[in-house]
Amino acid sequence: MSERKNHSREIKAKVALEALKGEQTVAELASRFGVHPTMIHSWKRALLKGASGIFERGGKKTPEIDEEQVKELHAKIGELAAGKETEDAGRYCSGEQDGANILGHADEK
Repeated sequence: MSERKNHSREIKAKVALEALKGEQTVAELASRFGVHPTMIHSWKRALLKGASGIFERGGKKTPEIDEEQVKELHAKIGELAAGKETEDAGRYCSGEQDGANILGHADEK
């Protein structure tokens, strides 16, 4: 079995546009570009489906933001920051800073 090919967006768009022109059959395009006819049909459908997005304001869709997920992530960041501050305070109070004590000597064990 041969390995699966990953085609660039540019190639997909070019092939789909050629298919839309209708100057060549899908079989001819498949032979010309070395892709399976099913892929050409799929890329053509995707192009037609997404074409209206080009004319949206700014040319790009605004990503949808899940406000609940943002709140959860902010809470997690707060927890992690508080834990880090507690850890740093404990290290400072014990005289440790980056593995050395206040006098600059490495911990002896």
